[in-house]
Amino acid sequence: MKHFIALVCLCLAFFFTAAHPSSAQTTPAPAASTGEAPASTSVDALIRILEDDAARQALIDRLRSAAAEPAPPAEAPTFARWLAEHTTQATTALKEALASAWAFTERLGEVLAGTASLDLPRLWDVIASLGSVMLVAFLLLFAARLIANRFLDRTALRAAGAPLVTRLALAVVAALIDALAVVIAWGAGYLIALQLGSEAALSFGETLFLNALIVLELGKVSLRFLLAPRHAALRLLPLDDTDANYWYFWLSRLVSLVGYTFLFVAPLVAVATTFAAARSVRVIVLLAALFIGIAIILQNRDAVRARLSTAGREWGHATRQVLIVLSRIWHVLAIVYLVALFAAWLSNPFTVLPFMLRATVETGIAVLVGSLVTAFITRALRGGMSLPDDVKARLPLLEARLNAFIPSVLRVARTLVLILVLLAIADAWAVLDLGGWLASETGRNLVGALISTSLVLVIGWLVYVAVSSWVEYRLSNDFGRVPSARERTLLSLFRNAFTVVLLVLVGLLALSELGVNIGPLLAGAGVIGLAVSFGSQKLVQDIITGAFIQIENAMNEGDVVNLGSVSGVVEKLTIRSVGIRDLDGIYHLVPFSAVTTVSNFMRGFAFHVAEIGVAYRENIPQVKEAMHEAFDRLSKTEHGSAIIGPLDMQGVTGFADSAVKVRARIRTLAGQQWNVGRAYNEILKAVFDERDIEIPYPHITVYMGRDKKGHAPPLHVVNDRPVEAGAGEDAAAAAAKKPRRSRPQRHRPERASSGPERLVSGEPDDTGKP
Repeated sequence: MKHFIALVCLCLAFFFTAAHPSSAQTTPAPAASTGEAPASTSVDALIRILEDDAARQALIDRLRSAAAEPAPPAEAPTFARWLAEHTTQATTALKEALASAWAFTERLGEVLAGTASLDLPRLWDVIASLGSVMLVAFLLLFAARLIANRFLDRTALRAAGAPLVTRLALAVVAALIDALAVVIAWGAGYLIALQLGSEAALSFGETLFLNALIVLELGKVSLRFLLAPRHAALRLLPLDDTDANYWYFWLSRLVSLVGYTFLFVAPLVAVATTFAAARSVRVIVLLAALFIGIAIILQNRDAVRARLSTAGREWGHATRQVLIVLSRIWHVLAIVYLVALFAAWLSNPFTVLPFMLRATVETGIAVLVGSLVTAFITRALRGGMSLPDDVKARLPLLEARLNAFIPSVLRVARTLVLILVLLAIADAWAVLDLGGWLASETGRNLVGALISTSLVLVIGWLVYVAVSSWVEYRLSNDFGRVPSARERTLLSLFRNAFTVVLLVLVGLLALSELGVNIGPLLAGAGVIGLAVSFGSQKLVQDIITGAFIQIENAMNEGDVVNLGSVSGVVEKLTIRSVGIRDLDGIYHLVPFSAVTTVSNFMRGFAFHVAEIGVAYRENIPQVKEAMHEAFDRLSKTEHGSAIIGPLDMQGVTGFADSAVKVRARIRTLAGQQWNVGRAYNEILKAVFDERDIEIPYPHITVYMGRDKKGHAPPLHVVNDRPVEAGAGEDAAAAAAKKPRRSRPQRHRPERASSGPERLVSGEPDDTGKP
């Protein structure tokens, strides 16, 4: 601030010196009479030619012959020529600026050495008047900012934790409050400056300062709107407090340095001394700003590189690669841009510089709007979609289906925003004329085709979601009519077939909207289909067999079938294959061309076939009675609703090695035969145990033969099992007291305490059976 006040004082000194040339040494201007004589002579000669008819006619003929000669062809402008011209202009301007700065330094040295006299009282009056206006304006601005900060703090408290749209609205309100404080301070300063001045109007320096104050402080309001260094809740950019304060500090200083120089100091120097001196001041300040900007870029090179490298993780691969390359060279591009901006100001400040500044502002606006739109879309869709509970109950897969498209929608939206931002930047830097291209027939046709294609894709996606949701609703068992197995199978096939048809139709319509002739595609698809049909006989056989299986309703999803060597539950049916899950949980995919026989266990009704083996000694009528009793008990359980007929007793069906086979059938609902059969077997086992009916296990009877008298030789059985002392007598006594059974005692092939035993007999028992 001290350097700024000193510079202002020097400018006032030169301004006072220029206003009183008698008190300072001045360089006399060269006389203009040296160029007046040749000019008047040429005019007199032209008058004499026009007054003479012959001379006038000769001049006219000469001019006509000169006009008839073809003009030399103009050289086509090239980039090298354009660069050379601007480089020459920049070098010449820099040379003139350095010469002006040297002259300004010499003038400053004369003032400091005392060779140029100054009217110190007059100088002091000017400094005091302008300094008082500046001091009052800054004090008023400081007071207005203090009052406005109270309202800004309350606004930031309301914005904490609010949604993005609410935060954006509150940030705009805070910026308006901040701008209102600046305007009030500027107006109050203007009025107080009028009261402090001795004249009715402000001086030139006071007007320059107040105008610079309002423009630059409103520019700082824009910086505070974006960065919000004191209120993190109102900050729109993804920066922490440290970064926000850092960038606001340097950007506000650069705005003050360059702004006050161009809007206040340089005009004052131009009025006080010469335009060249003012230009030298601008060059010095802009060089300082250039070096400061380069230092800031180099200081943040690694931080920006890390942020750019991690910014595109959620984007596509191409975008991530672009950001990675940009993160490595961004500082070089930024330094080149600053140097080019400085060179443009030096070479052509009235044409090139405004173009670059306007393009820079448009680029910043495009990037800012693109970032805000991308952030809004990301925050709106990142949490996914949540449907009402009744919709979830009716369509349980709809929410998951919609949320599955969210990553793709985000990727497409980000890519579209990136393309629009790049197009806006290219248009800002005149790389392409976006407005003219859109106004042309080609641009209109391409934009219309893209919009039509997007509509076709969106409508196709909506139709797919609607049809899939309708099929899902029809397959639900909780709402509407419970679908049959046939309906489930046909609806699943319809959904798959409709998806394929819709995909082909939407693809063809999209290509047609883009201007692609789909006639050859359709003809080529027909030819390819014919070739595939001839070359892929198995595929054709799969499809034809599958179509007839579906027409004949041979099986549906949920049926238990037997396809040759594969048995299990049908989980999935397509037009080409069937998926079966067997008892062990193994999933089998069987093409229909391999299916020769379909055995469906789920058609109409089913039978549980109970083929029971009983011992040869058992009474068959008693066995049948026991089986009827077990059936009656089964009918009274929860399985009774699955039984749709009486017990079909078929009697003895065969004689096995160790048992007599007795068969009965239970008629059940389709698919319930296994549950009913398991329950019937449990009950039948209990009834047989109650009635002492033997269900034999495989055993061997040793026949020792008979002599002619009908007697069999005795068979001695030796027990090799160790017997404890005293245990044999107790066992013999217990065996003597136990009544003898009327049939051979059962023996198990394995016992817990000994190995397998065999029943060995050679003599008939009391019943006469061997």
